[in-house]
Amino acid sequence: MEFPVQTANPAKVETACLVVPVFKDGELLPAAAKLDNASERLIGQLIERGDFEATLGNVLMVPFAPGLNTDRLMLVGLGERGKCQEGAFRKAVDAVFTAIAPLPAEDVAVAFTDVPVADRGCDWKARMVAEATHRAVYRFDDFKSEKAPAPSLEKVTLLISEQGDADAARRGAHVGDAIGQGVATTRTLGNLPGNVCTPSYLAERAERLAAESGGELTAEILDEAALEELGAHSLLSVGRGSAEPSRLIVMRYQGAEEADEAPHVLVGKGITFDTGGISLKPGEGMDEMKFDMCGAASVFGTVTSVLAIKPRINLVAIVAAAENMPDGRATKPGDIIQTLKGLSVEVLNTDAEGRLVLCDALTYAERFEPASVVDIATLTGAAIIALGHHATGLLSNDDDLALDILDAGETAWDRAWHLPLWDEYQEQLSSNFADLANIGGRPAGTITAACFLSRFADKFPWAHLDIAGTAWTSGKQKGASGRPVGLLTQYLLDREADGEVEVADD
Repeated sequence: MEFPVQTANPAKVETACLVVPVFKDGELLPAAAKLDNASERLIGQLIERGDFEATLGNVLMVPFAPGLNTDRLMLVGLGERGKCQEGAFRKAVDAVFTAIAPLPAEDVAVAFTDVPVADRGCDWKARMVAEATHRAVYRFDDFKSEKAPAPSLEKVTLLISEQGDADAARRGAHVGDAIGQGVATTRTLGNLPGNVCTPSYLAERAERLAAESGGELTAEILDEAALEELGAHSLLSVGRGSAEPSRLIVMRYQGAEEADEAPHVLVGKGITFDTGGISLKPGEGMDEMKFDMCGAASVFGTVTSVLAIKPRINLVAIVAAAENMPDGRATKPGDIIQTLKGLSVEVLNTDAEGRLVLCDALTYAERFEPASVVDIATLTGAAIIALGHHATGLLSNDDDLALDILDAGETAWDRAWHLPLWDEYQEQLSSNFADLANIGGRPAGTITAACFLSRFADKFPWAHLDIAGTAWTSGKQKGASGRPVGLLTQYLLDREADGEVEVADD
């Protein structure tokens, strides 16, 4: 996908479709006003006659636009000017590209950078356009014998009213394009069925990603023999009942000017299918447990975005991959296992397996002496009860890190909510027979899950993202969302010394 920036008079732009945002109240925005004048007040007349109402997300396709060089003109409503915040802007942009994606149009031009959004510059608006484009054209039909026609869209031109905004628009579009690619990667990995996307498959994808990176990424795969020698018995215990061997996947990106600069580490839960093990889940909806590796998928997606943007940081991406099945060799409730850190865990529920793979991965991260560690996991149903499907749960042992992640989520509009991690909750993990239990009962389930992980994250600033409510959508539109790739990528970009992303001129 291409996202060129153009500052020419929009009336002279040659394109298959020209998109014009319009408020319900007040004057037309600069690009819209120029187009209105060039088309003998076509836009103004459509509004005055009531042919188009500029309610938020409402679109009108005009097949012919006299006086303009575009094949089609599309109007999109922004609602009331005073209520145009980030969410409204994104809703309007999504409405446009949802309408455009089925059209036989290879290129479109959009005038969204004119839209005033408080505290958001041209770069942010360009980024949101690029991300929305990727969302709209994404398709997952790998296993369908009859495939719908692929979207024709290949180029989205960003129309800029002020020449001074051009560089910012290019930077924003570049980041948005990269995040869009990363989100698509995450969605595809999440949508793949468990009989295809196994721990070994994820390992192969990491090796392929490294091979295609031109040396910018390396991948190391620890198989079960290596994990046994290492002492990662907790991770191994989860996959013990499966015919699919477990893997620990380690990808490294060296982008900092100093090779020995402390890296930032992402750790993803990669349970490629979760039956619950011996603590078997109910059958209804169990097909969605292929999404239990969306934490790992988001790590792959973020690495994809990082490789496209090339920020000046060092990054280590760790994926703990296993399949949780109820075989005769499977871990049983009441079993006690030894973790890589040396702590013993009484497994009271084998369906609380994500924390058992993550704890060894967090311990493994110690060897990199990281500047920060963020783990991402579809960890608890309690997160859905607490926050629904809008916010990712955030818990951390470092308030500054938590604030950085919250800020990144606001910028990316991929938001998280900070929950407490108080010592009092740790008491719920007490065990009569081991150092700790793997569950703490029903109260505060999301918090006690993070408390468990915190025992293995005492050597570095650490944050935990519970994406159980945000990683996928159920129902008719079932599928992986690609979250929180936007948040994670923004967090890493913010870690650059000057916060600037270099983008070559077109």
